[in-house]
Amino acid sequence: DRRLLTEITTGVLRWQGKLDWVLTGFYHGEFTKCIPLVKNALRVALYQILFLDRIPFSAAVHEAVEYVKRLKGERSASLVNAVLRSVIRKINAITYPDADGDPSHFLSVVYSHPQWMVRRWLARFGFEETRRLLEANNERPPVSFRVNPMRTNVDELFERLTEQGMRVTRSGVLDDFIRATSLATIGSNQEFRDGLFSIQDEGAALVARLSRVEPGMRVIDLCAAPGGKSTAMAEMMNGIGTIVAVDKYESKMRHLDEASRRLGFEGMIIATQGDARTLDVDPADVVLVDAPCSGFGVLSKKPDIKWKRRPEEIEQLAALQSEILESASRLVVVGGHVIYSTCTIEPVENENVVNDFLARHSEFELVSASGIIDPVFVSDAGFLQTYPQQHGVDGTFGARLRRVR
Repeated sequence: DRRLLTEITTGVLRWQGKLDWVLTGFYHGEFTKCIPLVKNALRVALYQILFLDRIPFSAAVHEAVEYVKRLKGERSASLVNAVLRSVIRKINAITYPDADGDPSHFLSVVYSHPQWMVRRWLARFGFEETRRLLEANNERPPVSFRVNPMRTNVDELFERLTEQGMRVTRSGVLDDFIRATSLATIGSNQEFRDGLFSIQDEGAALVARLSRVEPGMRVIDLCAAPGGKSTAMAEMMNGIGTIVAVDKYESKMRHLDEASRRLGFEGMIIATQGDARTLDVDPADVVLVDAPCSGFGVLSKKPDIKWKRRPEEIEQLAALQSEILESASRLVVVGGHVIYSTCTIEPVENENVVNDFLARHSEFELVSASGIIDPVFVSDAGFLQTYPQQHGVDGTFGARLRRVR
């Protein structure tokens, strides 16, 4: 069952912190010393016990024990069996850190996020808003479809998908988006293969709309793969104009080429391999910088990020982002615009990068996003900023910068 496998794999990553807390208690503090194979077998079984009602406890234990027995022998399997059966016997007596005594530890364990990350957000948002953010990060995200207006409209596509038995709803965020509960059958869906829609979060679509591209423009999309924003802008341009879609990695360009062909923009979107920091091409009316970032706005979709990232990486990423933004500023014509965006909620990577750039470049000015997109998605400073717990979309940042001379 591929769907169940995906549920378990993603679920274990999402709840790894909480699972490890419980297992440490029942493993008498020795869980961290387990070999990875045994550790992961215990996590998978415990996830099923705590979160999947449809799987009997006995089945979860049996699978873990047999798996470990086959690969590591009887002794390790017996230990796994003892730990899991102890959890089941005492499942209603499991305790967690005290919320009043140590709020960051409580939130870190109960909502399964690294404590350093929780502390950053507590300092910014306070307890309740941080709790809501962590909760949103742990929810199963919906799948959002961006309708291709050159081939259909939202009403027609919604009707066709509904007739096929797909469970879809209209997006409450953007009128021309549709949401589904699963990606399971997308690859074989004829409407998708015919280019009637693309898979894209509404937050990313807001970045494309911030560009305000028009038919006939020349656009450069830096860090473009897999091409969601490039193709969104191509639709806004009615397929007329040029988009130079740049990415450093050749392996990623294949996805961009496939999306361009599927949606009918093969001649318009020019996939170009190159480093955004050293790119030398003719200037454009609009340059989009979708910068590499920590990814803290997409943790519901990519829960592994929270366990891979380290605090020091945020400053390192901000330095890289500044380099790319500098390069982008040299590629836009006077009167044109640079759009800087990320999928993180960290100010160090967002408004700090933009404000530092503006302090060095008097030839650029910030254009408020409030006259372009719904003000509900606009910060007091005029930036596009969405949060999962507030807007029901990925955490996204965007700034529109105009070159005035």
